[in-house]
Amino acid sequence: MGVEIKLSDNELPASPVFVDFLAHVIDNKDFEKAKWGDQLSEELSSDQKQVIEQAAVNAQRVIANPEGQKYVARSYELLIALLTGNLEVIKDLQLKFHFINIIGAPRNGGSYLTKEVYRSLGFDPTNVPNVIAHDGFPEAGPFRFEKGVNSWISSLHTMAEFLCMVEIYFGNRKPHTGKIIVPKKLTKGSYAGGFFHQILGESVEHLITIRNPVAACISTYEKSGGFPESGKHAVRGNIEQWVVRDLIYTGMSESEVMQMDYFDAYLRYWEQYHNYIASTGLSANRHIRIVPYVKENLMETALDFYYRFGDRNPRPEEFQVFDKKDRHPEWHSKAEPVIKRVHSMWQNVGMEFPLDEVMLCW
Repeated sequence: MGVEIKLSDNELPASPVFVDFLAHVIDNKDFEKAKWGDQLSEELSSDQKQVIEQAAVNAQRVIANPEGQKYVARSYELLIALLTGNLEVIKDLQLKFHFINIIGAPRNGGSYLTKEVYRSLGFDPTNVPNVIAHDGFPEAGPFRFEKGVNSWISSLHTMAEFLCMVEIYFGNRKPHTGKIIVPKKLTKGSYAGGFFHQILGESVEHLITIRNPVAACISTYEKSGGFPESGKHAVRGNIEQWVVRDLIYTGMSESEVMQMDYFDAYLRYWEQYHNYIASTGLSANRHIRIVPYVKENLMETALDFYYRFGDRNPRPEEFQVFDKKDRHPEWHSKAEPVIKRVHSMWQNVGMEFPLDEVMLCW
């Protein structure tokens, strides 16, 4: 018996960020002024909104261009390979590219490390597009099934597009020890650890950044416009929206989350995020380096990449830290048992947890 299943780009349209990337490629337009590596910026980005608004116009130009058609077709070829378990297609990519993923909750130092890995390879990070370097793509998160959305399929589809972009952007780069290095800030990697581990290859390298939840929460609300006057959770940007999304996934309603004290909601999100790191398959990979949010640790890790890739006179940028230990003293007593629970869970799967460094609360 033979069954033929047909899906068109009506059901699985190319994502706006993939279309935007291809529009730059076919126009031979440089990627420039990328802001993802700015450690001190407290501005909420509007780039995604602009990409979505321009997607329809860009899509017409891309599909009318022979080169654009080739790349779109390649992305769907990779999607079919992922859907059907075509290992040969994926293994070819794994043999060519070595992925270095910087994984951690937002505001945990990951952007700094990602930028320094790129600099150690000779890239100007301001010319590396957000979709290639930063953490919005490929898509992964708590499972969603609703009208027009199956998040597992979204993860496969955006992974196929990401791999296609990797081929385009890195394909002619200089290899190191036989493979082309692809650095990626992969905040969403915690939600689907086994997926990223197996698709990107058994040799994939993970750097996991971790920061005290009190300091990370302060940094989050500073990024989002300040501590809410009500003291309750608020949604003003992606990170605060992810808090709501993740807590809903565990059974809360949106209204319940929005009535929680700001730190209580964040702390629950922080614990859940770090439990995912231990439980979704990342721990199957032993090429893991834990990097606590301490200036010396982050800069030492950056230095190691410069030496590794042949720079004998490395000049990593200084990592900026600001003392947050004396702010919101009432939060520390809430955070301590949560930190210790995560410490215990990581130990249970054989992962190092830098308890002493985390308790420093930088």
